[in-house]
Amino acid sequence: MIRSMTGFASAKGERGVHRWVWELRSVNGKGLDIRLRVPDWLEGLEPALRAELTKSVARGNVGLTLKLTREDEAASVALNEPAMAVALDALARCEAEAKARGLDLAPTSAGQVLALRGMLDGDGGGDDPAPLVAQMKDEFAPLVAAFVDMRETEGAALAGVLTGQLDQISDLAETAAALAEARKDAMAGTLRGNLARVLENADGVDEARVAQELALIAVKADVTEEIDRLRAHVAAARDLIAKGSPVGRKLDFLMQEFNREANTLCSKSQSTELTAAGLELKTVIDQMREQVQNVE
Repeated sequence: MIRSMTGFASAKGERGVHRWVWELRSVNGKGLDIRLRVPDWLEGLEPALRAELTKSVARGNVGLTLKLTREDEAASVALNEPAMAVALDALARCEAEAKARGLDLAPTSAGQVLALRGMLDGDGGGDDPAPLVAQMKDEFAPLVAAFVDMRETEGAALAGVLTGQLDQISDLAETAAALAEARKDAMAGTLRGNLARVLENADGVDEARVAQELALIAVKADVTEEIDRLRAHVAAARDLIAKGSPVGRKLDFLMQEFNREANTLCSKSQSTELTAAGLELKTVIDQMREQVQNVE
């Protein structure tokens, strides 16, 4: 089953005074780009989350946000005075050493000091993160499973669209094949007529050479190979869709090949009807390529 690169999942959790909300979402991308926003005091959590996502997701721009709050608001803004004293002492020593060396440091604001890790108990400085991290790791796997399930659900709908477009391409390729076959007699008659006019109006013409040149023109106008390759590409695309993700890059490459054959068919058509079929092919191929951009 193919998967869409678009997905979303959310969940809530709690432990003691802590409450949190997970939000996991993704959009299409050329590769796998995982961006996590989790509190940095939850030591060991971010690498574990990244590893879990990497196992389940192969492609897409993935963003995870963990919003963590405390139920006791007073504790969430309590100043950690021992940590503050240590920080201020270190700052004083740093400024004194800089002055001794003739260096001027920019003034340090209270906000910068308070932003230091552990300065406020609410940032995790007063909590043992291990129990929280362990519970969050356990909760994350079901969240990822729900996320992947949504991508697969959207992928199933996407597979239906792509299959319908492949049906259109296949039908148009067969239409082009029929039109190319129907024009053979007309082209042969035109070439014979051109050969006769050349021979009638020119002296000393090498008939064999002229016939050879006209045969070469006929070969250049033959679209059999392009139609055969279109059929082969349709079969390959169906196999990839049946195989399932990750196949997005392979499908994208196939779309380039589809477009190349349609362009060549149009350039060799020498027929209004065949050109029209080729242009319709290009339209459907462009539409399918837009859809393929969202396949994992």
